[in-house]
Amino acid sequence: MSKGLRVFVLFACGYFISYVFRGINIEFAPFMARDIGLSAADLGVLTSLYFLGFAGAQLPAGVLLDHFGARRVAALLLLVAAAGAAVFGMAHNLATLMLGRLLIGIGVSVCLGGAFKALAQWFPVQRLPLLNGLVMAVGGFGGVVVGSPLNWLLSFTDWRVVCFGLTAASVATSAAIWFGAPDAANTHRQAGLVEQLRGVGHILRSATFWKIASLSGMAQGVFYGMQSLWMAPYMRDVIGLSAHATASLVSVVALAMMAGCVGFGAIARRLERYGISLSVFSGVGMLLFIGVQGAIMARVPVPAAWLWAAYGVFGGSGILSYAVLAEYFPSHLIGRVNTTLTLVMFVLIFLCQTGVGALLSLYPARMAADGAHYPAAAHLTAWAVLGVLQILGALWYFWPRGRAARAVVRGAQAG
Repeated sequence: MSKGLRVFVLFACGYFISYVFRGINIEFAPFMARDIGLSAADLGVLTSLYFLGFAGAQLPAGVLLDHFGARRVAALLLLVAAAGAAVFGMAHNLATLMLGRLLIGIGVSVCLGGAFKALAQWFPVQRLPLLNGLVMAVGGFGGVVVGSPLNWLLSFTDWRVVCFGLTAASVATSAAIWFGAPDAANTHRQAGLVEQLRGVGHILRSATFWKIASLSGMAQGVFYGMQSLWMAPYMRDVIGLSAHATASLVSVVALAMMAGCVGFGAIARRLERYGISLSVFSGVGMLLFIGVQGAIMARVPVPAAWLWAAYGVFGGSGILSYAVLAEYFPSHLIGRVNTTLTLVMFVLIFLCQTGVGALLSLYPARMAADGAHYPAAAHLTAWAVLGVLQILGALWYFWPRGRAARAVVRGAQAG
């Protein structure tokens, strides 16, 4: 196996693990609500702590990735995720669950940024849209696993046992990356952390960065926030699906997202030959994602599997933003650029999940064997608010880019 292929496989496996951790609460939720007595607001905060831990680690993680390399940082932090999974599996109260979930989020915080950093060092920029999409597709398979397969697994085992299995898988993946992933030949360590933090400052002052992050951050925040928790309750409460049918659609969304990530990455560069930029292509995909959300809310007369497949396909279109940013920033800043964008996305995922949970808790809940059910109006209100926020992000994203934005990015060359 070539070194480049080895880098792709090992880091993609790391992202797969992180994606499984991201979505397990969608199936764990009814059991935790029953065993520990969690409300919708509790579940929203608990699940979103993964994203809070993930987001809080992004800026220091970006500095560490650029300073020590993706192999060392990703392998060591995966051990933190393993510890978090063990704590989560042993928890018998909300506080311990929150600690475990937070540790998991911190532990997998570089699985995505580390993969993109490693790929950017081993492959030419022209191949990054496809390769980044393939990494996302492998991760998206984790979303498939937390649908029907996890639902089936939980029919004859306990959610705590699954947590301990994920602990072992995290340790194994950490060891595989540490011993199996090569260091990039062009890796260079900057003079010190102060200089690297100065580079983060250039990124945060870049108007171009924020234009790209406006829509991609909102769209990805909504997609992953809903996919990893609130999508299943929407299917049960608004559409009236059974738990089995809901789990099947959760897997459909994840499979569709995998296809979308690979498809968008494969055709993006080809469209540039016809004058369609990567930025525009990604933006149009995210606009279509907003449109699909409207169609789902409107209950258009289309088979549910088609609508939710479209939700998954276009939900992953924002991943191209990482490749867009690679065109504007120098290679020695890519680790920090990727983790800064991920920070924005995951803060928005955290706000999405906690916000939806808080809003649902304002409505009277109906308790059933499979957990709490909320009125359709509560879910639709939450989706409408998120739709408006995405539209505002789209307006900024497509607003003509000025010369000042490029000037700030050029200033980052010195970072």
